[in-house]
Amino acid sequence: MTYSPFFIHGADRPSRWLITCDHATNTVPPEVNGGDLGLPREDMERHIAYDVGAYEVSKHLGEILNAPVIAANFSRLVIDPNRGEDDPTLLMKLYDGSIIPGNRHADAVERERRLNMYYRPYHAELERMAGLPHAVIVSMHSFTRQLRGRDPRPWHVGVLHTRDERFSRPLVNRLKAEPDLCVGVNEPYTGVLPGDAIDRHCTAHGRPNALIELRNDLIADHTQQRAWAERLAVILQDALADSGL
Repeated sequence: MTYSPFFIHGADRPSRWLITCDHATNTVPPEVNGGDLGLPREDMERHIAYDVGAYEVSKHLGEILNAPVIAANFSRLVIDPNRGEDDPTLLMKLYDGSIIPGNRHADAVERERRLNMYYRPYHAELERMAGLPHAVIVSMHSFTRQLRGRDPRPWHVGVLHTRDERFSRPLVNRLKAEPDLCVGVNEPYTGVLPGDAIDRHCTAHGRPNALIELRNDLIADHTQQRAWAERLAVILQDALADSGL
């Protein structure tokens, strides 16, 4: 099977929604150190390599909403598609206590090579899809319950947004109406990250959007992933109706 730096599911689905998943896989393409960054399997299976569970939720959500899904097919440790090209964390050499051996000697030439082979093709396709008329873009991510040496995070779900709250604010309100959820607003991360995927493809063009972070222990298996997709589909549609967009 020929390697591609991104996956597209349901390209012809007609709904207004576009589901994106920047950190979908832990794939190390064969052109990068022979497909191995030198990390043990347990590191490649945790959040430092990809957003655990987010891709499956994205695919289920796309099916339910009859929406196209685009997902990056390279580990964030190869090069991070949710960072601007000038971001110092674009190509990480140390992440949550783990040294990345395959990135130790990655210089500016190697960084540019990875941008050209993986990052830029993904963003070119994402921009094409985001430019469809009236698109409402939902970027799916997941976060770990606890970073090494840090306190546990209390949130079940977070919504990240910038100054454009046309859709994200009704979404936050709708999520907070769920009595069993602890909802973070710009938690566990800030939504203000110049040059990231939302800034580049949504904020810069005035496209309504939201970035959703699900705690990854809540979407660890197929049953949980499908259940969250079904739950989010209802919440997203309610929020869109509330927004008047």
